Amino acid sequence: MGVDYYDVLKVERSATEDDLKKAYRRLAMKWHPDKNPNNKIEAEAKFKQISEAYDVLSDPQKRQIYDQDGEEGLKDAPPPPGSTGSQNGFNSRNAEDIFAEFFGSSPFGFGSAGRSMRFSSDGDNMFRNSSGDGSGSVNMAMKKPPPVESKLPCTLEELYSGSTRKMKISRQVLDANGRLVTETEILTIDIKPGWKKGTKITFQDKGNELPNQLPADLVFVIDEKPHATFKRDGNDLIMSHRVTLAEAIGGTTVDLTTLDNRSLSVPVSDIVSPGYELLVSREGMPITKGTTTGRGDLKIRFEVKFPTKLTGEQRAGLKRALGG
Repeated sequence: MGVDYYDVLKVERSATEDDLKKAYRRLAMKWHPDKNPNNKIEAEAKFKQISEAYDVLSDPQKRQIYDQDGEEGLKDAPPPPGSTGSQNGFNSRNAEDIFAEFFGSSPFGFGSAGRSMRFSSDGDNMFRNSSGDGSGSVNMAMKKPPPVESKLPCTLEELYSGSTRKMKISRQVLDANGRLVTETEILTIDIKPGWKKGTKITFQDKGNELPNQLPADLVFVIDEKPHATFKRDGNDLIMSHRVTLAEAIGGTTVDLTTLDNRSLSVPVSDIVSPGYELLVSREGMPITKGTTTGRGDLKIRFEVKFPTKLTGEQRAGLKRALGG
């Protein structure tokens, strides 16, 4: 079939006229050469291909021929009256015309004619500016507002094991007729194990659309919810554990449940003094650097609960045991 126009516009073969308009609006805005001054060659090629796909699929007659016989069928079809392009009637100037006709008053601020001065009339280089130097008119490009940031509170369990969040957003978008309408969408966020507070997930162009400017990016910023047992310190986890004086001297075992719901028993054989810290290797948060994975450590900080009073017999027994 040659070029798959449905794939170019990222629509299903059953796409309606409204689906095609939405797809063209989104992709034409994304790949317009004035929006891509640093990637002009690729943008020009993409923009022309997007325009060609929309030109074919939005025309019922062309679409029927394309669906039946593919791109070759279009080449064999007679060109429209007045066409100077290829046999199927699509030439380099059509991208300019489609853009101007679709948007009317151009969202790029070119003026009432809706036509970019980058587009020359000779059709040989549709992306020249009025001076003909092909350098582009960056000053005409639409401005992009600052990103819109929102906090994404996550539990330590989510940041330890990873999780998937579905976020429903509502935003203002311009419909095919240039009117503002409310659109809802579900965004998927894959939270990776080991992500830290402050990690940013960016969804490009998912902010509100307004006339004469590009949509802002939508940014979710990871935030950590407080945990009942653990506190995070970089890649390490810290927990507090209280022991009696007898346990501090005679030894004990710390039983705990890890963030991935494992039962862990940590024997304590050292004499525990106030402020004593026991390091449990590789029981902290996941660490991922490239293809290398590891884990931080778990630090158990002890508090010793001293008795408020002792009997004479208990005092004597302690003195004998401790050699006092």
